[in-house]
Amino acid sequence: MVVICLIYDQIGNRGTVTEAAGFDPEADVQRLRGAMKGAGTDEAAVIEVLAHRTIAQRQRVKEAYKQAVGKDLAEDLSSELSGNFRSVVLGLLMLAPVYDAYELRNAIKGAGTEEACLIDVLASRSNAEIQTINAFYKKGKRVPSRNRVSDVRTWFVSVSSSAGRDESDKVDEAQAVLDAKEIYEAGEARWGTDEVKFLTVLCVRNRNHLLRVFEEYQKISGRDIEESIKREMSGSLEDVFLAIVKCIRNKQAFFAERLYKSMKGLGTTDSVLIRIMVARAEIDMLDIKAQFLKMYGKTLYSFIKGDTSGDYRKILLELCGGE
Repeated sequence: MVVICLIYDQIGNRGTVTEAAGFDPEADVQRLRGAMKGAGTDEAAVIEVLAHRTIAQRQRVKEAYKQAVGKDLAEDLSSELSGNFRSVVLGLLMLAPVYDAYELRNAIKGAGTEEACLIDVLASRSNAEIQTINAFYKKGKRVPSRNRVSDVRTWFVSVSSSAGRDESDKVDEAQAVLDAKEIYEAGEARWGTDEVKFLTVLCVRNRNHLLRVFEEYQKISGRDIEESIKREMSGSLEDVFLAIVKCIRNKQAFFAERLYKSMKGLGTTDSVLIRIMVARAEIDMLDIKAQFLKMYGKTLYSFIKGDTSGDYRKILLELCGGE
């Protein structure tokens, strides 16, 4: 369990999922075994156990299941469940960096790339988190194909290999002014855009410093940095830089917006909805919910309830933690 504790020293205290009182992994194993006996599956029991245990507690349930049954819990549940509900359950059973690495591998396999996943994960994680994700990613023995390199894929390789953002609180006022001028000269002040300069500043400077850079940029250009990015860039690269800026300003607002966009209009982008609900439930879901209500005037709970169905809806609502 030492490894789990080391990996999860950065789990937040603003999650909707918290440690279950009176936790008994052996009792949970018996509940899950009973849920999978017979012709059908008791999905309610699966939800009751897994949606109300922390990541560390779920790892202990997995270990106890292996000892009691001699099988892998994730494999047994995978054979019993299906669809989006299964995707949520299997995600909950993974360590956080394992889940991120799993999502990244799936995002770049095959002919295309789910660039939204690369952006969601790598624009919002700390250096330490990216380094841990990278270690698990490499264990999967999958590397980005050089024959299918996009702008976002190049950024993905760069960020995952370096994880080099300054994470201090120091603001260098003179450097902030210089950074703002260089970004302006790399974009608004020239024909074409020097994306490398944007990348260098946005991916290396610390949060407090970048907030000052954004203020200085507004003074120099007369525009908000997000407006300039929209004017100067397009496609997935625009999405990358906007995500970085939004995460620097307010990470929970970024995730609230991603959740809103995953459900608004016709259809649901389930991959985004599942990824954020699973990944943030134990970290900052309370703050994401508050931002969602502030930004859109409706609760995240109500959006999920109206846009999903069945056991998939039930487990997401449990992770959401009520209205």
